[in-house]
Amino acid sequence: MSAEPKIHFTASPKPEARQAADVMIRRYGQATLAKADVIVALGGDGWMLETLRGRYHDRIPVYGVHRGTIGFLMNEFAEEGLAARLNSAVRVVIHPLELKATRLSGEVVTLRAINEVSLLRQTSQTANLRIMVDGHERLRDLAADGVLVATPAGSTAYNLSAHGPILPIGANLLALTPISPFRPRRWRGALLRHDARVEIFVLEAERRTVSASADTQEVRDIAHVAVREDRSHPLTMLFDEGHALDERILREQFSF
Repeated sequence: MSAEPKIHFTASPKPEARQAADVMIRRYGQATLAKADVIVALGGDGWMLETLRGRYHDRIPVYGVHRGTIGFLMNEFAEEGLAARLNSAVRVVIHPLELKATRLSGEVVTLRAINEVSLLRQTSQTANLRIMVDGHERLRDLAADGVLVATPAGSTAYNLSAHGPILPIGANLLALTPISPFRPRRWRGALLRHDARVEIFVLEAERRTVSASADTQEVRDIAHVAVREDRSHPLTMLFDEGHALDERILREQFSF
């Protein structure tokens, strides 16, 4: 990155983020996306994910600045010294998950997820799910509120709330985590290779309806999903030195 990187600023709809963007644009200018070396996203983790989702084709690195509610993926806000921070930032390359969801109607919907793919029951009826990994049946009937597949970057989000494991960013693993399992009650999930292909079949799908989500993108009335890592669309996040994502994940493992 050059000494004076060309920056494109984007902000969430929250007033705090919009005001910060106005301040930064007046100070550093606003490059077009076509000419930008880096995107600075002001907001919370949700806005960071939204900004990253737009990078599948241009692959511009994204530097998040915390001006929202949750900021695990964000750097601290400071008006001064942005160019120097960008030039010394640590690069973290992540790979999204590809979700192929087949609905009861037969329609197939393809989405990508940076944090996790999750299946959740749509009604008061418990979801009954059959889980296959790389073509082998691993769980014939999981009765639960749902199940999720999380990336290392997303392992501290919904996955952690569901008591799933925290994954170091370079672990080349995926977390397969049940959500409020009823049967088998003691199953706590599994760690899978990053290149594993996970298939989940919804049993009694018309009576026990289930939705599938790729981060915040939802598809309802699901019969079957296939989940795999998508290495063809790498994404780059930038973090201040000493606050890289792998360090944050390590610190989270020792927090209470």
